[in-house]
Amino acid sequence: MKMLRKLITYIPVVMLIFAGCESHFRQPAKICPGKDSVADALAALQLQSQNIMPIRANGQCRFEYYVEGKEKPQQENLNVKLWVNPPVELYMQGDKALVPKAVVLGSNGKEFWLSLRPKEISTHWWGNWSEQDLSEGLIINPRTLLESLGIGEVETQRGWSLSNEGPYDVISKRQQNVVVKKIYIYSCDYRARKIEFFNRDGEAVADAELDKYKEVSDGFFVPSLIKVTTYSRETGEFSLSITLDLNSIKPAKIKEPQRNLLFKLPQPRGFSNVYRIVNGKWFKQDQ
Repeated sequence: MKMLRKLITYIPVVMLIFAGCESHFRQPAKICPGKDSVADALAALQLQSQNIMPIRANGQCRFEYYVEGKEKPQQENLNVKLWVNPPVELYMQGDKALVPKAVVLGSNGKEFWLSLRPKEISTHWWGNWSEQDLSEGLIINPRTLLESLGIGEVETQRGWSLSNEGPYDVISKRQQNVVVKKIYIYSCDYRARKIEFFNRDGEAVADAELDKYKEVSDGFFVPSLIKVTTYSRETGEFSLSITLDLNSIKPAKIKEPQRNLLFKLPQPRGFSNVYRIVNGKWFKQDQ
């Protein structure tokens, strides 16, 4: 527990790091008529999701963290590489000078993982999707990033409702009479600008802001600006901002050898701390 408390003092700062990237999120100035029903809204989102395909992209971001005993934060530039194989496979790697794979986030149909390699943190988290409840307890949820990229599945009409807030259509998903997700869709182009996630008590656990979309294939648009913020009672608030190079966002041909390499749960070698996440709780593992 002592080590966990010490680690937690780092995490909120470490992840706020990424918020230091220039995001330039724009507020829509034009207001267009929204959809007349939740069925029409979901149909429009389903239409956009029909042409999803594997993609890859590169980008840059600033990585910043505090070291115990030092007043000023440490700063490094991250080069980000991203591969996505819909609907569930994701791999994101952030490299800094002399430290390859300083940050690694990944998922497949069964598992997810996150690694932070700076020696002051040196932690690997992993878990099985079947052991999770919504988005709780995950420092960065790969599924949140997948939905931010427009890869998430658009569910049926059941449990959804529609409202309008200025330039946005807002569709809300309820489970057991509690809102667990809200998607803010800009009515003029019908692309998501924000997604909010809640736990079963109605408390916010994460949100994603999206902007500057690029059309990768006919009707399939990917945002080049993504800011994911997670809220946790244990670790506080932290965020991950990604700025992708528009010219680098392209369809990808991911062959089986590369797929097995990118989307396979890695062995946590060389980390000071390893945690398995089960229903939002961290369990330290021996190495």
